[in-house]
Amino acid sequence: MSEPPISRGFRGRRRPENQLGRVPPGQHVVTDFPVLSAGPRPDTDLESWSFGLFDAEAHLAEWSWANFEALPQTKVKVDIHCVTTWSKLDTNWQGVTIDALLEAAGLSEPPAPFAMIRCDGGYTTNLPVEDLLDGKAMIATRYEGEPLAPEHGGPARLLVPHLYFWKSAKWVRRLQFIDHDQPGFWEELGYHMYGDPWREQRYAGD
Repeated sequence: MSEPPISRGFRGRRRPENQLGRVPPGQHVVTDFPVLSAGPRPDTDLESWSFGLFDAEAHLAEWSWANFEALPQTKVKVDIHCVTTWSKLDTNWQGVTIDALLEAAGLSEPPAPFAMIRCDGGYTTNLPVEDLLDGKAMIATRYEGEPLAPEHGGPARLLVPHLYFWKSAKWVRRLQFIDHDQPGFWEELGYHMYGDPWREQRYAGD
């Protein structure tokens, strides 16, 4: 199979080149990549792996691992910010943007204004759909040029770098469009419904 095309359409928020302007308030820069998870790491068999789009409970599209890997790929370099106060700069990822998934599914626009991300292990997180579009988010399968390690969400995780990193859900399997915002796993436990690191939206009420 030939390599899928690579685009550079992923557009996150632009940051000043100096580190001070790239680190949100209350954060500190790390050089390692801390591993944090809500539960045990699931074992994933690529032969049975799939990723699906749903409108509420209605099935819109689904890709096997081989078909997902054949979709147009995007490479990005972004900064990431965890709600536990660490930030990691200049991280390199590759994957399929949500825009590319919608196009591959034959959708000219999302069917609903909100999304719930559902993952192996039962983890969920909610996002406004506008935060997934226009090159702001992808389903990432590679980190620093290598297949995404299981402890970091491999084989595939959501990447939404302009929000706190708990929104970049690990082990993703489904993007479900929903007509009203609903809390996911951490949001039900008191985390902020949106999670903007530049506004320090860590917990409900921030």
